[in-house]
This record gives sequence, structure tokens and C-alpha cells, in this order.
Amino acid sequence: MPGHYLWTPPTEVVERANVTRLMRRHGIADYRELVARSTRDLEWFWGAVIEDLDIAFARPYDAILDASGGIPWCRWFVGGSINLADHCLDRHARSSRRDRIAVVWEGEDGTVRRLTYGELHAQTCRLAGALERLGIQQGDRVGLFLPMVPEAVVAFLACAWIGAVAIPIFSGFGAAAVAARLHDGQAVALITTDVSYRRGKALPLEPVARAAADACPSVRHVIFTRSQRGAGTADSPRDRRFLDWEELVAGEPATGPARPLDPEAPLMIMYTSGTTGRPKGAVHVHGGFLVKIAQEVAHQVDMGQDDVLHWVTDLGWIMGPWELVGGLAAGGTIVLAEGVPDYPAPDRLWALVARQGVTILGVSPTLIRALIKYGSDPIRSHDLTGLRILASTGEPWDPESWRWLFENVGAGRLPIINLTGGTEVGACLLSAVPITPLKPCSLVGPALGMAVDVYDPDGRPLRQGVGELVCTRPWPAMTRGIWGDPERYLATYWSRWPDTWVHGDWASIDEDGDWFLHGRSDDTIKVAGKRLGPAEIESILAQHDAVAESAAVGIPDSVKGEAILCFVVPRAGYPASDRLRSELRALVAAALGKSFVPAGIHFVAELPKTRSGKILRRVIQRVATGLDPGDLSTIESLAAIDAIRAAQ
Repeated sequence: MPGHYLWTPPTEVVERANVTRLMRRHGIADYRELVARSTRDLEWFWGAVIEDLDIAFARPYDAILDASGGIPWCRWFVGGSINLADHCLDRHARSSRRDRIAVVWEGEDGTVRRLTYGELHAQTCRLAGALERLGIQQGDRVGLFLPMVPEAVVAFLACAWIGAVAIPIFSGFGAAAVAARLHDGQAVALITTDVSYRRGKALPLEPVARAAADACPSVRHVIFTRSQRGAGTADSPRDRRFLDWEELVAGEPATGPARPLDPEAPLMIMYTSGTTGRPKGAVHVHGGFLVKIAQEVAHQVDMGQDDVLHWVTDLGWIMGPWELVGGLAAGGTIVLAEGVPDYPAPDRLWALVARQGVTILGVSPTLIRALIKYGSDPIRSHDLTGLRILASTGEPWDPESWRWLFENVGAGRLPIINLTGGTEVGACLLSAVPITPLKPCSLVGPALGMAVDVYDPDGRPLRQGVGELVCTRPWPAMTRGIWGDPERYLATYWSRWPDTWVHGDWASIDEDGDWFLHGRSDDTIKVAGKRLGPAEIESILAQHDAVAESAAVGIPDSVKGEAILCFVVPRAGYPASDRLRSELRALVAAALGKSFVPAGIHFVAELPKTRSGKILRRVIQRVATGLDPGDLSTIESLAAIDAIRAAQ
């Protein structure tokens, strides 16, 4: 997807960038030289990061990396001790930053809550003490079934504080999905809240949590935090397992040291699910996750102590812990929001950015496509001049949506730091930084410290063609396996080529050396022996004014092997019609050739997505071909599945 550079970093951006400081400290003049050195000499680079970001180990490590057990099982910062919560919280609470705001939360109804670093420290110490009093020990697993509220931050840090292993669970799950993750992790406790709100409707979490706990015998305690809006279920049946947060922490001391831990001590199990099989629990550890995420947030989105970060996410998506850990490690402020970005009004996100002084905003391409339909007026009604960084992840961009964000939200003056990684990666494989020029949709290149490449089907490096995104050297935040299933971990990521992580994304590198994503490689459509990713087709469809968003999937074809089937969401004011269908087919034919004209184009009101905004193409493909869609626990709206069935 080659193109022209639309953004070139001005001198003032380069001069203030954290990554510029790192380069100058080590006498490196060119960013690509830094990337090359960071992947060639891993021990040097990660040592330089620890020095640059002042990450203090309670006990110094003897070696940065031990690969004696094989690349899939590398150990990092060997012989040292550290606690993620100490770096993200305790050191700030002991410093002059104690009274600075750490967390801001906004409810759909306009309610705002703020916690300083001192207040966050006190609440974390109290909950950590209460958990220990309940008998929860280092290594025990604790489910966190919480929306993005301040208690989610406290609970995550309290688990880290005592060495318990957090299991962040998406707050939109039903009881069966919550129970499956608790059961797989053999959780001993669950922390939740009574209710959340979405589009003005109360979503009771308490009955879901109770049902999930009842289905999971290992859960000994369920801790509820009560909302202040009277929608709880205080008179529901209770037993000794069910505890009130406020009552539980009353009397606990507000101070105390975080437990020093081996850097390889598990921090959390992040679950991700596919269309079939049980959820995969990616294990992440204190040392590796802290160092890598602190580095990314500092160097990729350029966060410092005076910045305010808001990423539209959920605790159960990897970007939730990414925001929490990275933002607090930087000593800045993180902003959490209840509900959705376009309720109670289409300008909700932009109003929040202006009101809370957000300087770094993270979104997904799907979210931007959903907001484009409201036009630019909701943006113009708010002062967004405080923004200095836009960031994105989750899926490939289409050029039109990227340009809309760049021109309307960024006013052509802000970089879009496009990055990609994943739950199991625990970090980013590819990422722009603020000091690199940008083309629409580009990820620029390898993230620092990440030895990534693009391979052809025979495992050879590929240039100016679409191939498999791979990583050939270890990194600190890589998962330490799939919980309880090491063979599945090896088979999923390490079995195709020796000592090579196969990520499952299509990527390409253009003639200028800029990198682009093209969707999941297991979503690949193969028409008459020619492979292409859904993003290529969807980007073409997005060029039509009538298309809000679309999903392209492959279906069996007796002649071509596979044919292309497209599901299109029309914009308001553009009715579905045969004429529109013909125009879209002609658009694809003109761009890709007649061989790739969709066999069918169906119009739907919405596409099946996760709550984090990812389009579930494999689910669409299975429904469209009459197969069992598999695990639907991550889906936002089951009605979208019905719409796919009815459209055909």
C-alpha cells in the first residue's frame, strides 16, 4: 500500500520526544539505526531502556536474558526482583507526585471521579491487605470482572502488590464466558461491581458474577464494589463467599511495601478466544510486561509525567492493561470512560478529550469508521488543541478513515501512531514513533527491540509483497505460554518455522521500507490460487460514499476454490439497492480485476464485532456458509449474527 508521506515531524516534536532523548544518550543519529541496533543487541537495548526510564529493581538482575531453555521459553532479568505495582504506584506515592492525579473516570451521566497517586496508593494497600487476610497468596489467581472504573485499577495493582495473578475479564461477558475463564485459571476469588451503564441502560454485573462463581468451585470469595447510583442488588441472596468491598477494606492499613518478586512471577492471564476451542490464557509476568510496556508508552506514544492518556478499551482487552501499566509507569494521568464514545451524544468522545485535557488518544479503526457517520461538526464544537498524539491499533486501516482522523481530529498537525501486537505478544510488533514521517495506514516498521520480518510461504524474507508477519528473536513481554497448555502454545506460534513466532497477520513492506498490515492470515481469501486479505477489498469498498464499513470473507466455490462475499453497512441516507450493489462490484473490478468481483454483496445494519471493535470475519464466514459460528462470548451484539443469516 505505497503512497506519499502526509506527515513529517516538525522540529519541536523531534526535540521533545522521549525516543530522541534515548538516541542522543547513546550517540545514535538515525531512528532506523536505533531499530537495527535494538534488535541486533537485545541485552544492550533493554539495559538502555531500564536506564532511560529509571526502572528500579529491588534486587539487581544478574543477566538480562537467558535463552538456554529455547527461544519460546526465554527468561528475562534473571536473578533480580521487582514488583510492577511498586514501579507504577509506590514510587510516585513516595515522591512529589503524590498529589498529582493518577486516574480520572467519567460516567455516561457526567459523573467524574479522580484519584491522586497518594489516594490510589492508599486504596491499593487496603485492598492488598484485605486479599491477604482472606488467605489469597502469591500465585493465586483472582478474576477481575470490572468495567473501566477506578476500582479496576486498584484491583489490578492490589493483585500485583501481593503477587496474586490477575485474570482481567471483559465486562460485557455472560456468566458462561466468565465461568470458563475462572475455571480454566482455577481462580480463588472474583472482584466485580454491581452494575455498569451502556447507552443509558443499566447492565447488572452482579447476577452474572454470582452465576459464574456458582459454576466455578475454586472461587472462594466474590468481592463486590457498589456503584453510587442505586442500581445494585443489595437484597440478593448472599452467603459467606460474597463480600462488600468497602466493608472488607475498612480498617486495613493504607501503607505497606509491595512484595518483591522474581521478574518471571506471573502478573496476569489474559484470555483470547477464537471461533472454536476453549479460550487461550496468555501468561504475562511482572518484569517483562513492565519493562516492555513502559518502553512502548514512553517511546511510541511519547508519554511523560505531564501527559493525559485515554485509550478507548476495556480491561479484558490487552490495551486495558497496556494503558494502565504504561500510563502509570510514566507517572502521567490515565482517563477511563464508562459506556460508548457516541452516547449520550455523538460528541461524547471529543467532549471528554477537551474536558479532561487528554493529550494522547488511542482508538481503533472500527471506532473511527463508526464516528465518521456523524460528520466533523461534533469535533469542531470542542477544543482539541491540547491533543498532541493520536494512536491506533486493533486492525488494518483503510485510507479514507485514516485521512478522516488525520484531517478532522488531528487537523493535519498530529501523528497517528499506528501500532500492532496482540494479547499473546503482550506488546507491539510494529509501531510508528513521533519522529518518523507517516504515510496513510502505515505502521512505519519494527517496534524497538522487535526482530520482525515478512515471510513468504517457504519461510524466506519477502519485500514488496504480502506475507506472514513473524518475529525471529525474543522480547520481554512475550507470553510465558498458554495457561495449563504448553503444547498448544508451541503448536500455535512456534511450529511453522524453527525459532520463529508466526503471528497470524498479513503484512507487507513497500519500496520505501514502510510497513502495512493486511488483516489476519487465517482470514485470507484464495481466489483461483491468488491470495488476498479482506482489508484489500474492504478498503476499496470504503471509497464509495455510501459505505460506512464492510467485511469481506471467502466462501467455497466449485470453480475458483473460493469466491468473495461482502457484507456492507450503508451510511445514513444511502438505501440498499441493486444499483448500489452494482456500483460496488464495479469498484472492486476496476481496482482488482474481474476475477475478484464479489460473488455477492449483502447489506446489513451492523457487523458482528467484539466490544473492542474488531470485526469477527471468521464468525461471519462460518455463519455465511452454514457452519457453527463457534465461541461467541466476545461478540457485542448477537443481533448482528441474525442480520448476517437474514441477509443471504
